[in-house]
Amino acid sequence: MLGNTSVIIDDRNRTFFSLSWFKRRLKAVCGLILIFTLMAIILSLATWDVYDPSFSYITLNPPKNLLGYGGAIFSDIAMQCFGLASVLCLPPPFMWSLACLLGKDINFFSKRFSAWIANFFISSAFFASFSPSLFWPINNGFGGIIGDVIIRLPVLFVEGYSTEIGFFLFRAVLFFFMIFLVLFASGTIFYGGHNLPYSTEDHLEFSQKNRFEYSKKCSEPSNFQYIMNLLKAWIISIFKYGGFLSFMQKDFSSHSSGKRIEPTLDMSFSDKEDSRTRVQSQIDEMLNIDNFQNIDNILQSDVQSPSSSTFVLPSKAMLSRPKSFVCNSNLSPETMQRNASVLTSVLGDFGVQGEIVNVLPGPVITLYELEPAPGIKSSRIIGLADDIARSMSAISARVSVIPGRNAIGIELPNEARETVVLRDLILSNVFEGNKANLAINLGKSIEGVPIVADLSKMPHLLIAGTTGSGKSVAINTMILSLLYRLRPDQCRLIMIDPKMLELSVYDGIPNLLAPVVTDSKKAVATLKWLVCEMEERYRKMSKLGVRNIDGFNLKIAQFRSKEISMNRTVQTGFDRKTGEAIYETECLDLQHMPYIVVVIDEMADLMMVARKDIEAAVQRLAQMARAAGIHVVMATQRPSVDVITGTIKANFPTRISFQVSSKIDSRTILGEQGAEQLLGQGDMLYMTGAGRIQRIHGPFVSDREVEMVVSHLKKQGKADYIDIGDKFMKGDGVNILKNPTISGSDDLYEQAVEIILRDKKASISYIQRRLGIGYNRAASIIESMEEKGVIGPASSTGKREILLSSTEELLEQ
Repeated sequence: MLGNTSVIIDDRNRTFFSLSWFKRRLKAVCGLILIFTLMAIILSLATWDVYDPSFSYITLNPPKNLLGYGGAIFSDIAMQCFGLASVLCLPPPFMWSLACLLGKDINFFSKRFSAWIANFFISSAFFASFSPSLFWPINNGFGGIIGDVIIRLPVLFVEGYSTEIGFFLFRAVLFFFMIFLVLFASGTIFYGGHNLPYSTEDHLEFSQKNRFEYSKKCSEPSNFQYIMNLLKAWIISIFKYGGFLSFMQKDFSSHSSGKRIEPTLDMSFSDKEDSRTRVQSQIDEMLNIDNFQNIDNILQSDVQSPSSSTFVLPSKAMLSRPKSFVCNSNLSPETMQRNASVLTSVLGDFGVQGEIVNVLPGPVITLYELEPAPGIKSSRIIGLADDIARSMSAISARVSVIPGRNAIGIELPNEARETVVLRDLILSNVFEGNKANLAINLGKSIEGVPIVADLSKMPHLLIAGTTGSGKSVAINTMILSLLYRLRPDQCRLIMIDPKMLELSVYDGIPNLLAPVVTDSKKAVATLKWLVCEMEERYRKMSKLGVRNIDGFNLKIAQFRSKEISMNRTVQTGFDRKTGEAIYETECLDLQHMPYIVVVIDEMADLMMVARKDIEAAVQRLAQMARAAGIHVVMATQRPSVDVITGTIKANFPTRISFQVSSKIDSRTILGEQGAEQLLGQGDMLYMTGAGRIQRIHGPFVSDREVEMVVSHLKKQGKADYIDIGDKFMKGDGVNILKNPTISGSDDLYEQAVEIILRDKKASISYIQRRLGIGYNRAASIIESMEEKGVIGPASSTGKREILLSSTEELLEQ
């Protein structure tokens, strides 16, 4: 009988141990699954972007979330509903997964799970009690929709919070409840106030049966509990500095010994003194007051001048989001097919036969590609633009030849126009992944694709358009594009605004090289300084033997990285005795050169005041400033030939035309008609340097967006302005705008001086005949002689007095 009983007991033991082994393995598998799930959730929340495709935002751009569309939708739901609470509620499940991997039971799991669910609402309400900042990308507060609802519940019953102290107490209650629920759900605070015995010997005194019964009330000591108790002691030690020690220590009474456990006691279930000392030292190190004082000193440091290490670029959250996320909702395939049929019949009424082969809908207009029948001239169809617009009941119609194809594009406006905003362009992959040195956003193409251009390759830009066509908004778009990518040490701006309205808002930002110029005389002086700066940069680049600013900055960076002094050997003369060349070593003290972008908002006003000086300075910059890293963006609302002269047009191959009043103005700026048929409000024609014209819809930038970006930049530091000398203001520097070939070292100039001093005749016609040159060249030589004091000014009869008697006096002078 006993033998049979032992067999039965052994079988039961085998069954018991096999079931225990299976449960442990199953628990470990569940722990692994939970950990991988939490890692996916953390990865989804960490790469959350409010502009990813989700239920709250519709876009055609691919998601930036690392988990794709699923991660984008999950993270958006979590952040929209619970806000930052969705992140705070992750530690409890993580601790549960560790317990499963270690094969430990989670005691009172139903109560901990309930506390975890309740913590979603408590923590959401706590985060919602804080006012969201401008950088928070969603309309709801930090606690999401749930937090906003809970925080407004007292308003329904007690008519809101009576005082600020009452609201502070309400927030404090939420905070302590949130901390308690997180700790209890994680397994740190035990149900009923029972804690573990903290001595290993206490556990050894239990029999196997007693330990099994005790595990029903409290968790078994393990590394899991050691980590959590250490975290609890760290939190309570932080509260110690706020006077909450006596309040929190009441819950730390030992169940086995009845003694109060200090938060600095050892949490490794060992009563050895060295373990206690180690834990105490760790906590003291984490709570070192000197560390907090160092942090305060860093936060309170006064940043006066911006640098590459401290400068923070503006946040994209400062830009407004589009009001409508649905593109071309009124252009269904049936509507586009019907419009194409009507357009074909309209063209047939005017004797133009052809077929609509493609329809491309866009945010503002729709492009119909017409393949005309053989023998029909393109100019005939282009001349029917006004008749096509009238027959199609459209505001305007633009007709142009599509390059490289046997097709003509007919552009008709949409009934519902979509507003293009700068935020979509800044966040687009085209702009963020662009490697251009001076990338600027222009807008969206006909198909709705963002268009980004490189100002450094243009290298200058001419903008024209009537008042209200979107010219000033386009300038703001280009300026903000530069400010969102480049620090002041990478790009500096000079703004000339004779109207004193459009660009004055940028005054004071650290990216400016000089205050916003509103006076015409100061504008002339600023342009003269730019010409001198250009020539100085060319001299510096010639010393290093580079061809442009990129090569110069690259060489400077290489010298600095290798800590090599910049020297060059130059020949200073010859030895009279030996005839050998004499060389000297010159030390070069060269610094990094930033790009300089000159923005001139209204060229017509400047040309009315100082036409000759302005045109000469702009011409000189446009011809030579590209390699020196100086680029000009010039705008005018009067694109007439007296403002946009042939000289300016020749040096500004890249141009943008907004809506103009006549075909003549369109031909002046673009060389062809079509700009008079634009829709306004940012609708533009962009002509590249190669002569190709593309229609683009510029984004809208509000004054509030510009003010927010400017306010952020002003907080980064003070502007470091240059000092334009008195010689530029008084006009003494006018000679820098003259033809550089007319100088004292010119052969023609020296010959002319010799002729005048020998023949005692000083007139333009006499120099023309003797040297065989043109009138303009002879007049320039006579003016140079007058400036250098060789001859006097012309009298009333046109005669000039010769002030020098010989060339030796000229050399001595």
